[in-house]
This record gives sequence, C-alpha cells and structure tokens, in this order.
Amino acid sequence: MEKFEVYVFTALCSINFLISCLLFSKITREQRDPYMDEIFHVPQAQKYCEGKFNEWDPMITTLPGLYLESVGLIRPLVWLADLKGSVVCSTAMLRFINLLFNSGNLYIIYLIICRLHMKDKSRSATRRMFSALALSTFPVLYFFTFLYYTDAGSTFFTLFMYLMALYGSHKAAALLGICAVLFRQTNIIWVAFCAGTVVAQKMDESWRTEWKKRDEKSPSQVPLTINGAMRVMRFLLEFLKTPNNIKAVVLSTWPYIAAAVLFVFFVVLNDGIVVGDRSSHEACLNFPQIFYFLSFTLIFSLPTSLSYQRVVRFQQSLRKQPLVYAVLMTFFLFLVWKFTFVHKYLLADNRHFPFYVWKRIFQRHELVRFLLVPGYMFAAWNFLDTLRSKSLFWFLVFSACLVAATVPQKLLEFRYFILPYLLYRVHIPVPSLPRLLLEFGLYTVVNAATVYIFINKTFQWPDSTAAQRFMW
Repeated sequence: MEKFEVYVFTALCSINFLISCLLFSKITREQRDPYMDEIFHVPQAQKYCEGKFNEWDPMITTLPGLYLESVGLIRPLVWLADLKGSVVCSTAMLRFINLLFNSGNLYIIYLIICRLHMKDKSRSATRRMFSALALSTFPVLYFFTFLYYTDAGSTFFTLFMYLMALYGSHKAAALLGICAVLFRQTNIIWVAFCAGTVVAQKMDESWRTEWKKRDEKSPSQVPLTINGAMRVMRFLLEFLKTPNNIKAVVLSTWPYIAAAVLFVFFVVLNDGIVVGDRSSHEACLNFPQIFYFLSFTLIFSLPTSLSYQRVVRFQQSLRKQPLVYAVLMTFFLFLVWKFTFVHKYLLADNRHFPFYVWKRIFQRHELVRFLLVPGYMFAAWNFLDTLRSKSLFWFLVFSACLVAATVPQKLLEFRYFILPYLLYRVHIPVPSLPRLLLEFGLYTVVNAATVYIFINKTFQWPDSTAAQRFMW
C-alpha cells in the first residue's frame, strides 16, 4: 500500500466511523431498550459481564462468541476507565462493539480485494478503496451494526479467516474459523470453503498439468455439455484415486480438518447444531432459497454486474442452447413446486421486510412463484457470468458452500445472505469507478431509508403498548 493510498484509506475509515457513530447515537437515543433479538442477547451478555458464565437463556440458539468477545473488550475498558454503574455492559455499550467490527470489516474487505486482484495492475487504488467502502456499508450488514446482533462479528471473523487463508496462513485461518463458529454455527460451512479453496487450487494445478501432457491449452471454461461434465467427472475421479493428491490435500488442509473434527464433537455432545430452542430452527430442503439468494444478489449488485452487453450475451446463450435452458427451466419449476417451505415467522412477524416481500409478491397469487422462474434463470446466468474469471473447481466449491448455507434454512432471512453475497462480490472483477459510485449510492439510499423507517415509522400491536419498528 503506497503512502498516498494509506492516507486516503485512513481518512475514509475515519469518516466512515464518524458517520456510523452519529447514526449509532441517533438510533440508540430512539431505541434505548433492547429490541427484537436483543431481548435475548443483551441480558445474556450482561450475565457474562457479571461473571455468571454458567447461566444460559434457552431461547438463544447460537454459541456464546458474541458475549465472550463483548466481555473481552469491555472488561479491560472498564478497568482502564474506572467505569462503574449501569454504563458497564449497558445496551448502548454492547451495541457499540459492533461499530468496532464494522471498522474491522472495512479494513478486512479492503485487504481481501487487494489480495484477490493484486495481479490486475489496471485496478487503481481508488477503485479498491471505494469497493471496500461500498461493501462495508452493504445495507443488510450495515443496519445490524447499530444493534447487538451476531452479524457484524460473525462477518468479521469469517472474512478475517478467509484473508488468512488467501495468504496461506491456514493455522491462523482455522483458529479464526473457530471464532466465527462461536458467533454462528453455520460458519463451519465457510471454514469448509477455505479448505475447499486449497483443494481447488491443487485441482487447478493438476488440471493444467494434465492438459500440458496432451500438448493442449487448458480451457478456462468447460463447455456446458454432457461431454464437458463427463470430462470433469473423470478428472475428479482420477484426482481422488491418486494417493499423492490425497496426501497433499490433507497436509494442506489439516488445520481446517481439525476445526471440523471439533465441530463434529460439539454436534455429537449437543445432539445437534442448534443450542437452546430448536423448535423454530429445523432444517429442510428449501431449494428455492438459492433462487431468493440469486435474486437478492442481482438486485444489490445491479450497479456493478449488469450491463447491456451482458444482457445481449444472455440472449445469445438462450438462442445457442435452447434445450439446456428448457431443461433447467423445468428443473427450476420442479424445485419451486415441490420444495417451497414457508416458516411460521415469515407469515407472522410484520416487523421484518421479508414479511412484506412474501406477502406482496409471493402471496399475491399461487402462480407468482412459478412466474418468477425466468427471472431466477437470468439471475443465475448473471451470477455465473460475473464469476467466469474464476476457475471451475473454485466455483464448484463456492457453489457447494452456497447451497449448504442457504438450502437447509426454512426461514427467508436476508441476514443469511450477507456472507455469501460479500464473498461473491469480492471475487468479481473490480468494477469501474462510476459503477462503484453507483453501488455506493444505492447502498447509501437503502441505508438512509432503512434507518429513517426504523426510527420514524413505528407502530403498535393490538395487544401491546410497546413501539414496534420495521427492520431487515
């Protein structure tokens, strides 16, 4: 990082933190008491602050990473500043921790972008910085910066883990992965992703070697045909049958394997992944979650991913391979027909935006979910096309982890899309500065609208006098 870039990025971080602090102050003044899931998280963290580590609220379904991190940050501060009374581990103090995670996320995202795109000399420092700034204000993540939720910390440790993996520090990455799992158990999927990227790299090397032996150029993309699929399957079988390959993979990924073994041990002891109340967190095969994620990704990446040329290429692809798209369309329709699940919270809790998405779109008519399939097709194609610079095996690993992170979730919850979206976004080519400004503008408008609605558009339930607020 050059000196000028250091100064500018430091200024951006400072401005971002200052604006976030002002928003934090406004939101905290308007909503002083714990809200939504905070009614579970805040009292639990306060128990930890008091040293009551053996007390646990059975309604909490995640591990205590957030509370342990809070105690680890707050207690030294309390000792240094000689703080006493209600300010210690207050709701505001606990929420403020996520502001620190937000600043950390900005820096980590910037480092990941620099690492992933370091070979592309045409990407200026300005574009890298604006890309990181925009992603740190990604609306779903940024909103929960101001509440005491697990999202900011979970994102920080997961991205930090991936950064270490990119630099080859796999033992450090595995330790950070354990921290991420302590915030949210499903982050074990992204620990597997880090291990998978190592395996994908080994496969890429072996793939190129195989093509060199044939005196042929290794294809950057495998044709979407039966022959192309068979070629990949044969290669995978050969790779897995070679002892040297297996040995190399195990030696490279053993820290992640150790983390996975610890997680399996926890699952066996706990008799499941979820801690606490499991009644509302039952896994299912909700395949349309992939379509919701792809649509979500298309909408939030519109400024950086969509272009006239890409739409034209999609039309050309439709004309060239109509049979493939017909089969995919039929398959998508089947998944929507047989595997659409609706969580009771989605239909009952009118404080969340997904409630209104479902009510005003999907519940408008029973055929709507099928009529959206062509849109899902384009969203899927756009997703693939924006990642075409990535290797086939990396894409297979990412896709497998994406499916594992979304499909088992019965509840349509945009927070579940934060990590896969950010990982998708940092891997696409760094957009041009005008596109980045459009992206940042879109996120800023959405953030402003979300905060405004949360603060000013309160309502009450018939059986309660408490003010209810709209949120992600």
